[in-house]
Amino acid sequence: MWRDSKERAIGQKEIHSFENHVQFLKHILPEQHQIDLALLDGKVVGMIAYNEKEVSQLYIHVDCQGMGIGQALLDKAKEQSSGRLTLYTFEVNQNAQRFYEKHGFRVIGRGYENEENLPDLLYEWRRQP
Repeated sequence: MWRDSKERAIGQKEIHSFENHVQFLKHILPEQHQIDLALLDGKVVGMIAYNEKEVSQLYIHVDCQGMGIGQALLDKAKEQSSGRLTLYTFEVNQNAQRFYEKHGFRVIGRGYENEENLPDLLYEWRRQP
């Protein structure tokens, strides 16, 4: 689900093996992030990895986008946050940009410090007083 969603979003094949992703999800990502899954009929259709300051990963199954799953996962991350969250998304991923901007995130930086060597955007959300 994660790999398919990412490939569709950026138009680029995944550079890591499936085994490397399993290792990342099981042992590296959970060290600093809460990981929540969204299930539909017993299948994973969404995932988010976050902590009180950032959203590291948010992916929704390509067939389940637009159903409110991403919003529900993001709302939980906002509730658990310190009142401010940052995240990166690829500049080419206009669907993600629209989604984050709809949910109160604003661009605060640009760059391309990622393994895919694609320009990305740094977003920020702040809880309203």
